[in-house]
Amino acid sequence: MSSLTLATFNCENLFARYNFDKNYDPVGKDGFTINDLAFDIQDEAEKRITAEAILEVDADVIALQEIESLNVLDTFQSRYLPKMKYRYRMLVDSFDPRHIDVAVMSRYPITSVCSHRQERNKSNSSWLFSRDCLEVTIQVNGKDLLLYINHLKSMMEGRQDTRNRRVEQAERVAAIVDARWKASGYDGNFVVLGDLNDYPQTDNSHGQPVTTALNSLLQHPGLVNVVARLPADDQWTHFYASGGEYRQLDYLFLSKALAQKNPAAPDIMRKGLPFRAERYTGDRLPFVGENHPKASDHCPLSMKLELV
Repeated sequence: MSSLTLATFNCENLFARYNFDKNYDPVGKDGFTINDLAFDIQDEAEKRITAEAILEVDADVIALQEIESLNVLDTFQSRYLPKMKYRYRMLVDSFDPRHIDVAVMSRYPITSVCSHRQERNKSNSSWLFSRDCLEVTIQVNGKDLLLYINHLKSMMEGRQDTRNRRVEQAERVAAIVDARWKASGYDGNFVVLGDLNDYPQTDNSHGQPVTTALNSLLQHPGLVNVVARLPADDQWTHFYASGGEYRQLDYLFLSKALAQKNPAAPDIMRKGLPFRAERYTGDRLPFVGENHPKASDHCPLSMKLELV
């Protein structure tokens, strides 16, 4: 049987930064060689809770967002998650100005990787993807699982003002899926997942409807948003403290074939949220605070899958 638990999680700024308490220069004489010992995981207290959230989910394969580099991911896994046996890890650096990338950790072998980081938008004015649409093939007991890992444009400058960028990104993800799977009727083991930075509902708070940027995925004939299987009040994966908003920003879009094979709903693990996220009244992970520290402002989203 080829079964696994698949998850996605925005780790919220998993960085390493220069440690000024140590008495050595991180840069070598050639200007390129970097002494990695001069850098350390930023905000260790929070990242320990981030690791605890990943331990709690116990996924076999987990897609991650907001990871600074492969070296940081390797250090994070080695320091906090050695028992998880994530032997296979992958990240491709993107062009994001904050240096946050998408990544994956897996207990199963990664057999192929394809990055779309170099693609340009329609007007050729910038890179198309904010981070990447990273295609990763995982071999699970003889069967391939193809992941399309994404982190679309943030809504920080306003949902409406940033909508067009997400529309173009989502449409391109849908086109990538179509190119590979449309001819087969979307019959295969593939998942579009990650932090898509928009939610399915409409928003009338600005006096006019602001529709989601994700219609090309939400209405795609070969994809199923399995979070919609949960009760409407239980679909939120993110807490935006400034606006007091609970929204679904994180997604598992299963292929039509995978969704038919796996009719259950996914799990949203909220124990790493700060106590200010009052809608969640369950247990918290140790050392979670009112505002900080916390695992992330996102919740890990996971699902047990049997491959077709």
